[in-house]
Order: sequence, then C-alpha cells, then structure tokens
Amino acid sequence: MTSTTPASAGQHTEGPSTIGGVPGAPAMARAERLVRRVVGGEDSAPVQMRAPFTGQPIATLPQATDADVRAVYGQAREAQRAWAERPVEDRQRILIRLHDLVLKRQEEALDLVQIEAGKARMDAFDEVSATALVAAYYGKHSAKFLSPRRAAGLIPVLTKVGEIRHPKGVVGIISPWNYPLALTAMDVLPALAAGNAVVQKPDNQTALSALWLQEIAEEAGLPAGVWQIVLGRGSRIGDALVEESDYLCFTGSTPTGKGLAAKVAERLTSYSLELGGKNPMIVLPDADIAKTATGAVTACFSSAGQLCVSVERIYVHESIREEFTRAFVAKTSALRLGGALNYQAQMGSLTSEAQLETVSGHVEDARSKGAKVLTGGKARPDLGPLFYEPTVLTDVTEDVKLFAEETFGPVVSIYGYTDVTDAIERANDTKFGLNASVWSRNGRAGWEVAARLKAGTVNVNEGFAATFGTVGLPMGGMKESGVGRRNSAEGLLKYTEAQAIAVQRGMPLRPGRGIPPKLWARGLSAGLKVLRRLPRR
Repeated sequence: MTSTTPASAGQHTEGPSTIGGVPGAPAMARAERLVRRVVGGEDSAPVQMRAPFTGQPIATLPQATDADVRAVYGQAREAQRAWAERPVEDRQRILIRLHDLVLKRQEEALDLVQIEAGKARMDAFDEVSATALVAAYYGKHSAKFLSPRRAAGLIPVLTKVGEIRHPKGVVGIISPWNYPLALTAMDVLPALAAGNAVVQKPDNQTALSALWLQEIAEEAGLPAGVWQIVLGRGSRIGDALVEESDYLCFTGSTPTGKGLAAKVAERLTSYSLELGGKNPMIVLPDADIAKTATGAVTACFSSAGQLCVSVERIYVHESIREEFTRAFVAKTSALRLGGALNYQAQMGSLTSEAQLETVSGHVEDARSKGAKVLTGGKARPDLGPLFYEPTVLTDVTEDVKLFAEETFGPVVSIYGYTDVTDAIERANDTKFGLNASVWSRNGRAGWEVAARLKAGTVNVNEGFAATFGTVGLPMGGMKESGVGRRNSAEGLLKYTEAQAIAVQRGMPLRPGRGIPPKLWARGLSAGLKVLRRLPRR
C-alpha cells in the first residue's frame, strides 16, 4: 500500500498503491459478493467501478433499466405491507442489532469505504460511527416518535381527539458518492423504522458501502425485499424512481435537486433534498489561535473537502488574521496524504476525475486572477491519479469562480474583517445555507453570532461534527441548500402521513331540531369565551 507523505513534500518514496494483497484482497472478494445483491441489470450494459487510489478496477456493476426499477417498486410494495404491520418495537430491535454488527464488523466497512471513495481511514471511520449512532438513535426512540399523540378536543370531555402516523409506503432514496455509508444510514434507517420499504439508488462509484449495510441489516433481521438497491444513471432510471415513489429523498447538487422537485410536484407527493453549500467559518477576535487552526484543518479537509458541510470560506478578524493564517497554513502543509488501508494518512484522494478537474480548474482560475496560494495548489500524481494537495488561498476577489461557487474539494479561502456584523453579512451573502462554524473563547458570544447565520446547522468551536454527530438535532439546509431535514424526530416523521381522528360524544357540533340557530350561536360563543380562559394543556 502507499506510504504517506506530507502535503508540502515534493517527493514520494514508494510507487502508487495497489489494492491487491493484504488487506485489499479480502475487500475485493467482498465486493464481488456484494455486487450480486444488486437488483436487475440483465438488459443494460454494466459499469466498471475503479478505485480512486489507483485507478484499478474494483467491480463490474449491473445497471437497471426503467422496467427493472418499476418491477422492484412493485416487489417492495408487497414487502412493505407485512413490514408495516410489525410492531415498531420489533423494528427497533433490528436496528439495535444492526448497530452492534456495524461496530463488530467495522474493518470490512472501513476497507470498502476507502477503496471506493478514496478516503483516509479516519474519515472512513467517521462514516462507521455516524452509522452506528443513527441505528442506535432510531433503535431507541422510534416507538416514542410514532406513538399516538393526544390533544385537547374542541369541547373538553365530549370531543376526544388524537393523531396517528402511517408510513408513506415505498420511499425512493437517491444517495451521493461522497458519504456512501453514513448518508445511506441517515436516510434509509429512519424510513425503515417508520414502517416503509425503501428502493435506494446509490451512486455507481460508491455502491459497495450501501450494499454492505443492506446485507448486514438483513443479518440483523430485516426481511428480504423491504430494502432494495438498484444501480443506474439518472437519465435512464430517474423517471421511474420518482414516478413510483411515495416519498423521494435526494442528496446531491442544487440543479439536480430542483429538477427532481419539479417532477415530484407534478405527482403531489413529498420530498426532502439536501443540496449544495458554500460553508463559512467566522473566527472572532478572542478565539484561541492554536485550537482554531487545528479545528479549521478538520473543518476544511476531512474527506478531502468532499463533504457537504465542510468549510470553504474563513473570515478572520484582522487583529489575529496574520497569526491565524500562519498557524493554519503550517498545520495544513503538515497533513500526511496517502492511500493505505490503515490510519497513517490524514487525507486521502479525491473520488473522481470530475472532482479533480473541478478543483484544479477553480484553483487555476483563482491564481490567474491574482489570488495567492499559501500552500498546496497542485495535484499529486506521484501518490495516485486523483490526489490533490490541501490548498489555502488568500486575496480572492469576487470575479473568481470559487468565491461563490462550491468547490467540493480541499480548497479554502481566507478573508479578513474588522466588524463582526460585516463578517456575518458576508457569510450570509450566498444562495446556499447548509452549515457554518464560529470560533470564540466566549461560548455565549459564539452562540449569538451563530443565531444570526442563515444556515441549517451552525457549530461553535467545531467545524461540523458537533451537529453532524448529534442525531437528535435536525440537519438540513436553508435557501438553495435544500428542503426538509434528516436526523431527529423530523428525520423519521417526514416518512409518515399524519392522520387526525376525533370522536364526538353527547353534544353535537351543530344545532339539532328545535334549537334556533341564533340561540345556538350565542351559546357556543359564550362557551368559546370560557374555553379561552381555561389553562393550556
């Protein structure tokens, strides 16, 4: 496997990594087995998946047709009926067993995520831990979220009311390539806990992680057919995924999300979308420089910056800008890059040639327009075909592409400010609103700034992990960063239909025979005044 090297190093002591031998070979054999779980694909040309670390083939993936997807939805609909009839406590027990299996067999998942996504192993572990957290959370709380809710009726004692929840039916989930295990868990597991069946389309590049989680979910007791996986390009099977779904969950680009939302709207079904981001970080003048610089490295370069909530813009108070920049650049330059299936490397590679092209293009555009590269700024083919150094820029002007466009790679720009209100306004001056970060020694001051930022999640003295890992908090975007939330009770209840039921006893709610309507209206008006004064329940 590849030895690691600092990002700033100009040489490499070994050749590119291979996925053969130990520990790569067992993962490759596992990949072949997992591919056999893919539904459909007999009438469509397969796609070859390649490892980002090396460019070598990993697996040949069957691709579904429109007819395959519609047939799968039919099978899932049949399976869903029996699944929904099972007590929610049974579904919870399956999730708890899944939690235990994920942790017990985490080495399998770590290898798969690294091989198909090109992540450093610590970044792959973030996915394992997030998956376990989600399984445990819904394994503990789903029954509470789904239990019937009582409310005060129109007429106390005589009007008994309640709210119950029904599963949507079959949920279509389109998952991205960048967090293939964690985002599968965050979207699929609450849908299953709510009593739905799931038809998931993961990205071809990172399908193995979803297939692995599906396999061990069935080992934990999930009935076969309740969660099915299809592979294929959206241009071929996207219509079927939308038209057959009772609810659609999508994570990906803003333009694609808008197109899917328009298609769902025609059917008057529901959806949730997590889309793009251009996430800011504000460093207040009292921030601890060393801790903030360390935190910024994680916030910007985890998963090589290919994380929807990673930071791409840093606003630093001018009184500490020089000192912070010096510390941040030093820590960034010291990052170890590599493609070994162990914990030695601190940053892996990009996942696709398209991402490498975008990152390189953004940096070169910035450089050509006067931006200064403080560290990084170049690809590292000596390490592997898709490695790119973590890059810090300054003097970025508004005419530069990456000023407002999402790079989705290991690139961040530093800007100065003198007034915190100005920093907040600049942080908010974007069409996106997914995540943000604030750093201060004063927790209250950090909270007050956080509350003024237009982002679905904001972390104080952290980049993204505090909100990302707290499953009890809703996660999602404002503005063009999305619609709906994952995690928390909202992340499960969105997959349900609320039904209100009222039982009326004794007094009717309209005047009966023999009662003048005007007298009835006066009497009811007097009653409404009395109800207004009763204590709230």
